[in-house]
Amino acid sequence: MPGYDGSAVARVVVGVSGSLGSVTALRRATALARRLGAELWPVLAWEPPGGDSAARHSPATGLPVAEWQRLAKQRLAAVLEEIFGATGPGVPMHALVVRGAPGRALVATANRENDVLVVGAGRRGLQRAFSGRVSRQCLAHAVCPVLAVPPSPLQSELLSVHRRNTWHLRIDTREL
Repeated sequence: MPGYDGSAVARVVVGVSGSLGSVTALRRATALARRLGAELWPVLAWEPPGGDSAARHSPATGLPVAEWQRLAKQRLAAVLEEIFGATGPGVPMHALVVRGAPGRALVATANRENDVLVVGAGRRGLQRAFSGRVSRQCLAHAVCPVLAVPPSPLQSELLSVHRRNTWHLRIDTREL
C-alpha cells in the first residue's frame, strides 16, 4: 500500500464469532499483530434474537438483554481459550463484546486510520450470495485498511463431508 506506514499500527481489530472462518481470521490477525507489534482486539458483535426492535417490545426487556450479553461474553471467552489456551496470544490483547450488527460494530471499533481490521471473507460457491455481508460492509465503510481472510481449506472439506452425510452418500475412505 503506497504511503502506508505499517509501523504506525496501534491495533489489529478482528471479528470473532466462533465460526471456522472467524477462527482463521483470528489466527491471521494474531500473526499480524505479532509482526507489527500491535495490540490484538478480538471483537464479538451480537444482536438480540429478532433484532433491537423485538428486544424493546419484549415485556421483560432488561433480563434477556443482560443474559444475551453474558452469553456473548462467555462465547468470546470460550473461543479465545480454545484458540490460545492458557498462554494467550503472545501479544497485548483487549477482547471486546459489542451489541450491534457485526459489520457496523467492527467498523466502529476499528475507527483509527492506523488500525487494521481483519475479517473472514465468507464462503465460496453458491453460498457466497448469502454470505460475506460483514466483510463487504467493512471493506466499504472502514477508515482503516481491511484484510479479508479467505476461508480455510478445511472449511470446504467440512462442507463436502456435511453434504455427503446430509444426502447419505458413501465416503470413499481411500480419499482420506
